[in-house]
Amino acid sequence: MRTAAIRRASRGDTRVTRPSRIRAVRRSHEPVIRTASAADARAIHDLIAAHLSEGHLLPRTLDDIEAHATRFLVATVRNRIVACADLAPLSPYVAEVRSLVVGSGVRSRGLGQRLVNELASRARIAGFESLCAFTHVAGYFVRMGFSIVPHPWVPEKIETDCRTCPLFRRCGQYAVTLPLARTAQSFVPLASLHG
Repeated sequence: MRTAAIRRASRGDTRVTRPSRIRAVRRSHEPVIRTASAADARAIHDLIAAHLSEGHLLPRTLDDIEAHATRFLVATVRNRIVACADLAPLSPYVAEVRSLVVGSGVRSRGLGQRLVNELASRARIAGFESLCAFTHVAGYFVRMGFSIVPHPWVPEKIETDCRTCPLFRRCGQYAVTLPLARTAQSFVPLASLHG
């Protein structure tokens, strides 16, 4: 089949061969990560609600997701949202990974890590010094460079969410943090300070 395609190409025949079509179909199944919009709120809400029973997520209202839709990253396959994560600012210095969900049909493909890495990059660009998450599965985040820390080391989270939570002081979640190192570009050369 390949030699036939080469002969056709040498005659100027540009028809797509069957293997090329197969490769194009495979690429269309690859997840695309993008910033969510308000139009995605219902699908994000449904994805979160569908995975609440696993016991690793806090419920989110549709109104909350609509109000903060652009903080979310979504992974789509054929324009269907299959994963999401929220970058929630807790203070001018600390942001949190919230509502990290990867649909059960697309797990073990690195989507969660891709979402967290992109959130970390966006948090760094936005000037946050630390990214945190509260999770039942600390090892997942530790493999991405986060460290387990005592809850009081993230007072912004305690004040923002934990104090009003019915499971406060008995939730069983681990606090994990990732320092967002500044790049060389973020430093001002000393020579420029002295004129």
